[in-house]
Amino acid sequence: MLSKDKLNRINELAKKAKETGLTTAEQKEQQRLREEYLSNVRSSFKNQLKTMTVIDPRGNDVTPAKVRELQQKEAKKKK
Repeated sequence: MLSKDKLNRINELAKKAKETGLTTAEQKEQQRLREEYLSNVRSSFKNQLKTMTVIDPRGNDVTPAKVRELQQKEAKKKK
């Protein structure tokens, strides 16, 4: 998870970009922070998928194949 300081900085840079524009250094910083933020979001989402199971109304496991593959890869890593 990204620290509150980094999230605040992302918001500050976004506000400044709308109001007055950013310097080249600030644009690079903004891009780096955004990439870090997106990396954290993707990682969190993958972790949620690893524990997901989809059950239809009849009680059958209908978890998508890609999710099962991800879960199997994770299980192999733990061994």
